[in-house]
Amino acid sequence: MVWTGRALSALFVLFMLGASIAPKFFVRDVAEQSLVAIGWPTEYVILIGVIELVCVALYVFPKTSFAGAVLMTGLLGGAISANLRADMPLFSHTLFSIYLALFMWGGLWLRDPALRALFPWRRGV
Repeated sequence: MVWTGRALSALFVLFMLGASIAPKFFVRDVAEQSLVAIGWPTEYVILIGVIELVCVALYVFPKTSFAGAVLMTGLLGGAISANLRADMPLFSHTLFSIYLALFMWGGLWLRDPALRALFPWRRGV
């Protein structure tokens, strides 16, 4: 169970680093086009990248992983809101943050016994 959680967490972290954070720092044109598509000014691209990087860094370390997940959940909620406002496609764009959050929280739940104790899985209740 712990190794499955680590694998899910690793997939989440690698995706965030490769598909979201790195483009904001190294391929700014692509990141800026994404912001323009949802109606955000391009001047926020680096700030959003830094916030994402801090959230992911907090998530990676066991002592701060819960705080990182909570902060990242807020960020993902903002992404959902922005995509809804911009009338982006529902399943491919707007709900994509939910898919990421499931990987993030699922990985954390599987690798953290304290979180499993706080939110136990109950069958047949």
